[in-house]
Amino acid sequence: MYYKPKEIAKHLNVSTSALRHYESWGIVPAPERTKNGYRLYTEVHFAYFRCIRAMFPAVNMRAVSKILLYIQQKDVDAAFWVVNEEQARLHQEKVAAEHTLKMLHHPNLENIDNMKVKDEMRIGEVAHLTGVTTSAIRHWEKENLITPYRHSENGYRIYTRRHLRQIFLIRAVRNTVYSLDSIKEMIKSLEHRPVQQATRVTQEALESINHRNRSQLHGMHELYGLCEMTGLLGENSCY
Repeated sequence: MYYKPKEIAKHLNVSTSALRHYESWGIVPAPERTKNGYRLYTEVHFAYFRCIRAMFPAVNMRAVSKILLYIQQKDVDAAFWVVNEEQARLHQEKVAAEHTLKMLHHPNLENIDNMKVKDEMRIGEVAHLTGVTTSAIRHWEKENLITPYRHSENGYRIYTRRHLRQIFLIRAVRNTVYSLDSIKEMIKSLEHRPVQQATRVTQEALESINHRNRSQLHGMHELYGLCEMTGLLGENSCY
């Protein structure tokens, strides 16, 4: 059975130009064409398009591309490991958001995942506690989101629990729709006003993470169906 581009586009609520973009990026196999040059999409093409729409935006397009290119190369395990990495990354976001809520309500928190929180910390210690890279922390400093102290003798950055709360909050909301100015305002409110706004935003971030988790599972379902359709799992597969 063949599908016209407009039929698939209507079913997935996208434009036919979007389908052509996916094809031009190489993440969907090139279809056969009629003598007049019209594309002839098959059930397999339809399954590829369903995968893309189900996974994105819960999975970034770079990862979606890697997954589907591996499928075209018949390397199903490599594709599944990319999915696993995306799930692990989302789980880290969830843990960070949960830590943010804890620190908003318990600003003198002594331990995070059995790791000691000190009164004064270096950037490496903060990165280890928050799961944020030192380069990201320095970038946020340049954006005036956080302002660590400087050691009077050696000039090293010094971070406190206040900075830790700020970093957790930034990490929790950075993938939301909030602008840079809005995030700056939330960080200021941590020290000068009750934490209701920051708590609400963090809870919204958790809801967004839960939604993305469901979307990732939907994408996995469509990916599994594509692998079955193309015979990649095999008759004796343990999947």
